Amino acid sequence: MPILLLGNRDIDLISGKRNVTIRRLWKQPLYRGDRLYCYWNILSKEREKLFEAEVTRVEILTFNQIIEDATLPTKLGYKNSKEMEKDLKKTYPNNTSGKDKFQVFEFRKLHVTQWEGSAINQKNMIIKKADVLFEMGKYKQSSICYKAALEYDHDDVKLLNRIGDTLSRLGQFGDAINHYKKAIKLEPDNEYLYNNIAIAYLNKHDLEKALKMSDKALSINMHNTTVLYWRGLIYEMLNDFENALNSFDMVIEIDDTDADVWNERATVLNMLGKSEEALYSYDKSLELCLDNDKDSNTWASKGNTLLGLQRYEEAIECYNNALKLNENNPIVLNNKGVAYMELDDFNNAIKCFRKVLVMYPDNPDAQVLQEVCLENL
Repeated sequence: MPILLLGNRDIDLISGKRNVTIRRLWKQPLYRGDRLYCYWNILSKEREKLFEAEVTRVEILTFNQIIEDATLPTKLGYKNSKEMEKDLKKTYPNNTSGKDKFQVFEFRKLHVTQWEGSAINQKNMIIKKADVLFEMGKYKQSSICYKAALEYDHDDVKLLNRIGDTLSRLGQFGDAINHYKKAIKLEPDNEYLYNNIAIAYLNKHDLEKALKMSDKALSINMHNTTVLYWRGLIYEMLNDFENALNSFDMVIEIDDTDADVWNERATVLNMLGKSEEALYSYDKSLELCLDNDKDSNTWASKGNTLLGLQRYEEAIECYNNALKLNENNPIVLNNKGVAYMELDDFNNAIKCFRKVLVMYPDNPDAQVLQEVCLENL
């Protein structure tokens, strides 16, 4: 039984948007009417059948004939001949001389009732692969897979929501909102769907609509910490810091273990001029997310607060902790240099600014600050 292994670039074959592909001529050539077992080979240890298909047309061509055929690239899912040639040489490095033979073949998917082998739940299989692609950050491909799975059940709320999530990550916020709204028609009391629309509007910088959607989400469940957190971010973007703080405080009353909430609370407190309270929130955030890369931003933010309070030595200590996690951050290095300047330690300040200028020679802040230091030596 011929086996066809499909990978990331074959998403359109899996979704049914394309039914023609190319493979090196096998020892046992394919013939019209052959049955194909089609497997996903996204990971070497994970080969699970996606579907069975019947070969409907086969053509044997040499590598030269393939490269010279102007119509093949589009049929095979490539942008142009150069992309096709490059991919074939990468896939078959030892089989792309002029006379090497390939098979270009078409197939049609078979309904599960026509399978000869064991049947599977195709929808669940495609969703599983879409989830893997989503986690890998391959949002365009995962979106295609989710949409293919939706063909099996147009009223699947989870799939509509997931498609919205992938479209949001692709910056296609209008399409994402449309999918969330389709899901809401099916589940009108799902606060998460309204919240996702609010997030999409927030990313579109349409803050008033974002707040209206947040209102709807909150009217369904006023104790949902996810809704309250994003509501705080919306208020923060609206420069309504009192309401933002109130939202974050409501989250903390329900669950005080989220480092991101404490960090955002600290940012808002700084905007309200409450630096001492902000320091407490930064410390809570750091306490909750130790050994996490996000510590770098929290350490830097705490350092900035201490800098504003003229507690320069403590600020430098925070910047050092931030730099342990992100040693080449120019903003942190510049701020650390400023703290040294306030302590009249111009030699150490210059070291900070020079490190920035080595990486970013045109950084205006480092240039000006270094000149000020040199004038004070």
